[in-house]
Amino acid sequence: MSPTTQRKKLCIHALLQIPTLTFPFKVTKSDKESQIFNLFSDLMDTIKSFKGYGKVDEVEEQAFRKKTRKRLIILIVSAILLLIAVVAIVVGTVVHKNNQKDSSNSKQIPSTTSTAQSLEALCSVTEYKDSCFSSLSNLAASNTTDPETLFILSLKLAKDSLVNLSSVQQNWSKLTKEPKVQRALEVCESVFDDAIDKLNDSVSSVNVNEGQKLLSGPKIDDLKTWLSSTLTDQETCLDALEEMNATFVNDVKLLMKNSTEYASNSLAIVVNILGILGQYNIPIHRKLLSNEFPEWVRPGDRRLLQEVNPKPDVTVAKDGTGNVLTIQEAVKRVPKKNKVRFVIYVKAGEYVETVRMDKSIWNVMMYGDGKTKTIVSGSLNFIDGTPTFDTATFAVAGRGFIARDMAFKNTAGAAKHQAVAMRSQSDHSVFYRCLFDGFQDTLYAHSNRQFYRECDITGTIDFIFGSAAVVFQSCKIQPRQPLRNQFVTITAQGKKDPNQNSGMSIQKCDLSPLDDLTAPTYLGRPWKQYSTTVIMQSNIASFLHPVGWIEWVRGVEPADTIFYAEYQNTGPGAGVAQRVKWAGYKSSITPAQAAKFTVQSLIQGDTWLPDTAVVFDSSL
Repeated sequence: MSPTTQRKKLCIHALLQIPTLTFPFKVTKSDKESQIFNLFSDLMDTIKSFKGYGKVDEVEEQAFRKKTRKRLIILIVSAILLLIAVVAIVVGTVVHKNNQKDSSNSKQIPSTTSTAQSLEALCSVTEYKDSCFSSLSNLAASNTTDPETLFILSLKLAKDSLVNLSSVQQNWSKLTKEPKVQRALEVCESVFDDAIDKLNDSVSSVNVNEGQKLLSGPKIDDLKTWLSSTLTDQETCLDALEEMNATFVNDVKLLMKNSTEYASNSLAIVVNILGILGQYNIPIHRKLLSNEFPEWVRPGDRRLLQEVNPKPDVTVAKDGTGNVLTIQEAVKRVPKKNKVRFVIYVKAGEYVETVRMDKSIWNVMMYGDGKTKTIVSGSLNFIDGTPTFDTATFAVAGRGFIARDMAFKNTAGAAKHQAVAMRSQSDHSVFYRCLFDGFQDTLYAHSNRQFYRECDITGTIDFIFGSAAVVFQSCKIQPRQPLRNQFVTITAQGKKDPNQNSGMSIQKCDLSPLDDLTAPTYLGRPWKQYSTTVIMQSNIASFLHPVGWIEWVRGVEPADTIFYAEYQNTGPGAGVAQRVKWAGYKSSITPAQAAKFTVQSLIQGDTWLPDTAVVFDSSL
């Protein structure tokens, strides 16, 4: 019997001795043991997730067994307390629903869980327990023990808090006359608007038809994504203000405290409670309050991507042979929140323009004549006074965007520092046979779920960055020579909260230099506290520095909450013998750990990518 199994058995034995731990249905002792054992297994996985994907491996398991008996006891007691909390919610949910049966039944089972107990259980898994309990206590009805009802309250609380913050934000511009800071405040306005939209999506998605279940896999995945995006949006505002040296940034952090904590709490409940309850098939029924949102990707996308030249709704041509002369003009013709695929064909040529597709532009497919022929080009940059977020030549926020056979460039050059070619916030977005060309911060995979296949990406510093859940497959990733005395970092992942579902996966790609690269070059550096990046099954050329990775601040080891790993890579740069010794870096992971960074797991691609007809590898 393994040590993990022994610990589970010990906890089960302890739980069975607790007289108040009962199930609202008839079970034998063996059934109870089985249910507790299964639930405990899920909870142990949940506990691991607080430290990042696949945080525990066999080496750590051996080290753990060598720890003192005192730490073992603490771990077991903590697990028991968390388990009791979750079981209390399960009991409360089922008993509460039993109590709502026909009033003619004179023998009602009394509820064993109060609202306060249910709140304590829900809030025990959050990062901000005090704010979770105090805020929800003021909203929850006296007899509310249903975890979904409490979760919906937490969503509405997060939304109202962010709406209030957004209204206050309009007054911040009065605090400064600095043009750079004013531009940063415009970023805040944009991302707050996007975050509110994601919270509206979340609130709407939990309103289901009578007889339908909220606790279904796709809905839980959507909620995780949208709430993760909400946190990223708020963090982006702070990043922009800090970047532009706003003197009032600390005041803004204080004002944002409630909105960020409430969103984080809702995300933690989804990840650690509702997901587990969904696995146990507890019947949840709700009245119809609003229609569900449409699917992200339509089956017709398969036909569009298989065709050599899909029939466009609008054609863009510089020479006047199309419907419009610029890409932005074509974007203006897309109906707001369009529910069917809108196709834009961009003929060969270099289009020097800044393209913005806001969150109301849905389901657009844009294709060109090839990544060397159809080029979108711009040169906005940080040195000339633009926040990194707004330097993007092409930016898309609306859901379901597809780009094929195009190039996106920022030509500002290395001397202008941050200069983004493409920024994507589009959920369920696909980029196929595209080129992203720039220097520092070339590709900003900002948030939500994204997939890149057979793309070329060039750059110098952090040239693939952001906090999306993103998979790159069969791409050419090409570091290039930076300025003198600079080093090169390929990735900078920005996961800030342990429960965010974001992470960066580079799978089956080719990593080789674009030019005569002599500067020290690294796979990446951790941008935020929970940065998560895996390079796997890829070919790495000899350009790479033997240590592989580098700190965000030189000489300061990153937090042990990051998760950086390599798996089954090949090539002269793939050797891991001299890699960094960070606590959060794994030079080798198991297939099960690597599987968490596949299309199937990281971006739930099996549920939406097939309809796009883009070739992809679902698993390892």
